Amino acid sequence: MKFCSLRSGSSGNAIYINHKDVHILVDAGLSGRTIEKALFNIGINPKSLSAILITHEHKDHIIGAGVLSRRYNIPIYANKATWEVMEKDIKEISEKNKLYFTTGEEFEIGDVKIMPFKKSHDAVEPVGFSFKCGDKKISIATDLGYMTKGVANHLIGSDVVLLEANHDIEMLMNGSYPWPLKKRILSNLGHLSNDAAADALLKLFKMKAIGMAFLGHLSQNNNRPELAFATVTNALKKSGVKFEVHMALRNIESDVVEI
Repeated sequence: MKFCSLRSGSSGNAIYINHKDVHILVDAGLSGRTIEKALFNIGINPKSLSAILITHEHKDHIIGAGVLSRRYNIPIYANKATWEVMEKDIKEISEKNKLYFTTGEEFEIGDVKIMPFKKSHDAVEPVGFSFKCGDKKISIATDLGYMTKGVANHLIGSDVVLLEANHDIEMLMNGSYPWPLKKRILSNLGHLSNDAAADALLKLFKMKAIGMAFLGHLSQNNNRPELAFATVTNALKKSGVKFEVHMALRNIESDVVEI
């Protein structure tokens, strides 16, 4: 299996997952052209995409999905509640490319088993995803108000985890956002802070439950990559656990990781 964060951040998200001839895009929250360029940068022709999977309806996760579906005849998968609210933004696509999954029920694309799991965020029915092929597993959990036991359980056993480290609390509190927006971000339906990401990863690495982590969905205004990385890795170093942490950034592809 292969994993690559094409883009990850508050301005747009797209993640590439691959196993053999199955090529999956998780979210398409950038222009079609930007996603095409990112795919070509890692040697993937957008024509080869098997599916686009949507975590939730916010614009930074869906804005390029309709364009890519129409251009390359790609099916888009989402749960029913998400489809109902995002359809106006996806606009018209072929009916055969409008597909549904049920949150909490595993489905397959080719030989890739996919579990859409519930998470806490201010969307109608937001999900994270785990992808499995044999004994290999990749999981994606961003846009989390907090780390629920359910989400943590789905991350266990993952060779690669993409986890949100959205904001530094001090930067957020001292920043220019209006209080209602700050309150939303800090709420259980908001976003995971650097400190909360560190706590979650510490527990997972202590259990030897995951192989490596990517920190993603960083806020452009309330975080910095070096700050997120330092906050998380310093906490892990202090605990003495063995860990591997990388960054998923907003403006460049990550390395392609093969497991």
